[in-house]
Amino acid sequence: MSATTGPASGLPTLAVVGATGAVGAVMLDLLSIRRDVYGEIRLIGSERSAGRTLRVRGERAEAVALAPEVFEDADIAVFAVPDEVAAAWAPVAVEHGAVAVDGSRAFRAAPDVPLVVPEVNPERVRDRPRGIVAGPGCTTLSMIVAIGALHARYGLRELVVASYQAASGAGRHGIDTLHAQLEKVGGDRALGNRAGDIRGVVGDLGPFPAPLALNVVPWTGTHADGGWTSDEVGIRDEIRKVLGLPELRVSATCVRVPVITGHSMAVHAVFEERVHQRDAQEILARSPGVVLCDSPETHEFPTPSDVAGTDPTWAGRVRRSLDDPCALELFLSGDNLRKGAALNTAQIAELLAAERTG
Repeated sequence: MSATTGPASGLPTLAVVGATGAVGAVMLDLLSIRRDVYGEIRLIGSERSAGRTLRVRGERAEAVALAPEVFEDADIAVFAVPDEVAAAWAPVAVEHGAVAVDGSRAFRAAPDVPLVVPEVNPERVRDRPRGIVAGPGCTTLSMIVAIGALHARYGLRELVVASYQAASGAGRHGIDTLHAQLEKVGGDRALGNRAGDIRGVVGDLGPFPAPLALNVVPWTGTHADGGWTSDEVGIRDEIRKVLGLPELRVSATCVRVPVITGHSMAVHAVFEERVHQRDAQEILARSPGVVLCDSPETHEFPTPSDVAGTDPTWAGRVRRSLDDPCALELFLSGDNLRKGAALNTAQIAELLAAERTG
């Protein structure tokens, strides 16, 4: 079995399922630059990607095909794979003695699976009756650390969110589709002036229900009851579960935008107590996992193109509502492939590794 072995013995063995995918590549990068808490690291991919040589912790290792035996003697198995793969294989990892950390939506709603964001509710990682720990979706993760810090001070009562989600949220197919569409419309200044003209030029819509190039699409996820999407309902359910607020009022509208990497959110948050702009800014500035970038008079605020490739949630445009002294308006942006996926999974795995090593 191909693996990389760390310099110290007695450290937990980590299996990375989905190591050859887009999120898996970010995971290997994180494992190479964060504190090394593992002994053996096993790289696992699909049958098609088995045999690929990858690099982690400064060493080259070969990915092996997903099979039950890859979990033998593994302590922790992280999953950066589609929902159906995680649903089938996370229990297999648990049967072989590993704790499974899943970044997909397969187990997020399960009442007996904790939904963990280490900056917000790290203690929940210990309550895992099924041996599985889940992480929220990329949109929730792009805002929950900042929202959690404000909730700890003021007590969150209501949340209204409009998301601006990157093409990479739809996977490699989404990225490739946006690039292809941009190539077809690039340089034609006549496009965008008549109804349907962009749709007629871009052709293949890929994973999107409408053209994404030179456009925004108010739909991410799949159809849910009442005209909502699965992403919008998921944000509500995930924020409630992470913050332990089962009755929290949440309304989300998810929009896909022609950005490669980086989800952004315009947030209206209502609290139990009166809020103050400067106090809220100070809370965000000193919160782990959050960077305050908020000087609108000099045009300093987060944008996805400026935060892509970074780990924190970036916060700006922090304002007390004009009509409600208990409400804040703010704009958040974060890399949906890092904290929005791989980093949160890696952080959960590090909590588990600390349990193993005492």
